[in-house]
Amino acid sequence: MEIEKVKSIIEAILFAAGRPVSIKELIILFELPKEALENIILLMKEEYKETNRGIEIIKIEDKYQLCTKKELYEYIYQIIDKRAKPNLSNAALETLSIIAYNPQITRAEIEAIRGVSADACIYKLLEFGLIEEAGKSDLPGKPMTYKTSNEFLKMFGYTSLNDLPHLPKYKLDENQQIIIDDIIENKEEKSDEEEG
Repeated sequence: MEIEKVKSIIEAILFAAGRPVSIKELIILFELPKEALENIILLMKEEYKETNRGIEIIKIEDKYQLCTKKELYEYIYQIIDKRAKPNLSNAALETLSIIAYNPQITRAEIEAIRGVSADACIYKLLEFGLIEEAGKSDLPGKPMTYKTSNEFLKMFGYTSLNDLPHLPKYKLDENQQIIIDDIIENKEEKSDEEEG
């Protein structure tokens, strides 16, 4: 089958599915090697970018989805969705970042890190589909663990959790508190090195 035909079929599938489609599904359909299909999809992504289209193909782990470009959201939103935009509080964002950097974390572990109850934040993040239950822990009482969802990756523009920014190195003082001054000094030293 010629490449242009494969591209049009992939585009039609991604458009009609309205969900992330795994590379395995496409391999079975086209009976082509994974590398060949990924190269075709990469070509399609470049073509969309070069022609300044309103859509793009995004990758979420080993799946692909056809989406509108993020920078066009303000126009689409006015026509499609009249609901109020969901906003996450700082507490919910903090909880979300803890879960993103610690997959398979329990509510008690989140609360130990934050120092306050995380129930409301977890319920809100579950409601928005940004996190999901990841099974039971082996700890006493078998508490539920949480992880981020594909919706989280899509919303924040990540292909996988490996794309998350690296956390700075830090030291703890005698009270087990992070020594902020060291983080600031390290950051300033790096800036000086880059400039010099």
